[in-house]
Amino acid sequence: MTDSTKLLVAYKLLWSSRSLASEGKSEEEQLIEAIRVELKDELTHPRLRKDPKAKYFLAIKRITTSTLTDREQISLIKQFNVVLEQILGEKKEVNL
Repeated sequence: MTDSTKLLVAYKLLWSSRSLASEGKSEEEQLIEAIRVELKDELTHPRLRKDPKAKYFLAIKRITTSTLTDREQISLIKQFNVVLEQILGEKKEVNL
């Protein structure tokens, strides 16, 4: 099992109610898209959406209190870091 597959399985364990668009996408692309949707709170009504930083905090809390191994937790947190940085970078570009 590849690292991307393991991380996707770990994500699915913590966010079991999420459906992932897998058509024609690799496991890594699916994971990045799922994290992006989670951090941007896209499954919530626009008026009730939380800031990506608030969603990041909640995700990290969920990961660290889970039964995942330390290695899985760290790898998943690193992936959340990468996606959050991308989202914040997009916001900076829009504000310029």
